Amino acid sequence: MNIERVTELVRELLIEIGEDPDREGLLKTPDRVARAYEFLTSGYGVSMGTLVNDAVFESESNNMIILRDIEVYSLCEHHMLPFFGRCHIGYIAKRKVLGVSKLARIMDCFSRRLQIQERLTAEIAHAIMSVTQAEGVGVVMECRHLCTMMRGVQKQNAVMTTSSVLGSFHSDDATRAEFLNLVSHHV
Repeated sequence: MNIERVTELVRELLIEIGEDPDREGLLKTPDRVARAYEFLTSGYGVSMGTLVNDAVFESESNNMIILRDIEVYSLCEHHMLPFFGRCHIGYIAKRKVLGVSKLARIMDCFSRRLQIQERLTAEIAHAIMSVTQAEGVGVVMECRHLCTMMRGVQKQNAVMTTSSVLGSFHSDDATRAEFLNLVSHHV
């Protein structure tokens, strides 16, 4: 991303909305916004091979592996406003397991792009299936969208839930039910 160009575009946007980009509080805002977007969209420049590196391990494990309550932050591609919440990832290993931090990093890779939650959920599931060649993969995401909270319908408590299930999580009702039960919040 060209930081200088985005900085200038943000400065122009400030002028268009009726602000003075030369006033004290806004002097550094264009650069801050450009750098924020550089981070928030950093997933475009990540390759799965580099991200996963050597963190796929041989294992004789054939049990369900779940990482729950991973914080997720992304930008809605329709309004470029944040959506945020929790992501739960599960898979049944065949012969390969993935280092636990890589599950969160794969999620971050796709969430740091302009997204819709439905696609984000599926991209995470497909990436994990591809990397691990798992028997099955499940991803559930629960998010609040600022585009529905701050503008539009202005619904403060709406939570969107999406799921993507592949392999045995899709074809086997009992496996899917076990996964969904394990990631649901029973307190």
